[in-house]
Amino acid sequence: MTDPALDAEALRERAVASLITARDRTTLLTSCVDGPDLTAQHSPLMSPLVWDLAHIGNQEEQWLLRAVAGHEAMRPEIDTLYDAFEHPRAERPKLPLLSPEEARRYAADVRGRALDVLEAAAFHGTRLTEAGFAFGMIAQHEQQHDETMLITHQLRKGPRALTAPDPEPVPLFTGPSEVLVPGGPFTMGTSDEPWALDNERPAHRREVASFRIDTTPVTNAAYQAFIEDGGYDEPRWWTADGWAHVRRNSLTAPLFWRRDGRQWLRRRFGVTEVVPPDEPVLHVCWYEADAYARWAGRRLPTEAEWEKAARYDPAGGRSMRYPWGDADPGPEHANLGQRHLRPAPAGSYPTGESPLGVRQLIGDVWEWTSSDFLPYPGFRAFPYKEYSEVFFGPEHKVLRGGSFAVDPVACRGTFRNWDLPVRRQIFSGFRTARSEDV
Repeated sequence: MTDPALDAEALRERAVASLITARDRTTLLTSCVDGPDLTAQHSPLMSPLVWDLAHIGNQEEQWLLRAVAGHEAMRPEIDTLYDAFEHPRAERPKLPLLSPEEARRYAADVRGRALDVLEAAAFHGTRLTEAGFAFGMIAQHEQQHDETMLITHQLRKGPRALTAPDPEPVPLFTGPSEVLVPGGPFTMGTSDEPWALDNERPAHRREVASFRIDTTPVTNAAYQAFIEDGGYDEPRWWTADGWAHVRRNSLTAPLFWRRDGRQWLRRRFGVTEVVPPDEPVLHVCWYEADAYARWAGRRLPTEAEWEKAARYDPAGGRSMRYPWGDADPGPEHANLGQRHLRPAPAGSYPTGESPLGVRQLIGDVWEWTSSDFLPYPGFRAFPYKEYSEVFFGPEHKVLRGGSFAVDPVACRGTFRNWDLPVRRQIFSGFRTARSEDV
């Protein structure tokens, strides 16, 4: 029988490590540029970096110090300034925000007190504290904002501020282009992953017909073929809304791409480089992914299809936590955690492939699916409706799998992301599928 005290200590260590990893990354993202770059709004789609920094601290204070520990508010007057639903991103630069120095001091003060709370925490008694959920939620929240800040760094004009080693080079992938996923039921979502968020719950049975899915995400070279074939000039590949979006915004290629003679260049974190043909395509919106799939005679996978391809083990007839099994992600499994500042070449990480042989389902690029963001049967909002419930509906499309910018704590086989179909500043790509009878 497992000793509950040992379980509590393991939870405490995991929570501490997750919070420290997140804060180290936040520090990197907010210390590699100077004050004006922290307070400027680099795109109306994004907040100033200094807003994200103080928001991270404010959320940590509200949930760990107030909700878990019952402490009085430290800075109640700033709650509305850092309420993501109170002020749209485009308005945030006009608010009386904390300065970079004040934001750093505030976030550090909150963190010191939060670690004291964690040191004495009992991981039972309430749903918020059970298995350390609140601490895991806050670590995930900070990492999600770290990804948002990395997007802001990509949008920022000026010289490179971040560096990281490139992924290991791999031989050109020559395996099968697609994999058959057998039809039948599987378990989608989770009821027992302790830090899973509300939209991943509960576990439920889904029936999926046989289908075939790309072994790897669609590459830049494959997407260039779509461009060269006039894909952006042919309305039959696009939905009506997608075609209107293309015309209205004069889209001709993924975001950050430009043609230079006979080659395509892209801007990546302040550096201009030739578009690497073997990497998964990046910075495409849902409309572009859907149009490419139609042009290729295929379609985007549904969210249920994606999850079955990623989690289903036909040998055991069960759903695993990750494509490679139940073990937490390691560097041999996937490109995660801003370890690199780009996707790895298609076909990388054979150790991380699914039992069916599908690769790179976790990490590298978020993958658009055809599905609207909707609740699972039996969904219950927790601990607040604004995390998921207010976004449910046909306006948002589901993305799966995470990107190179996602930390392992905020990425698993059940994790669901969502965004508007026009968004492409995010680290989004896709893979395609087809029904077995096609």
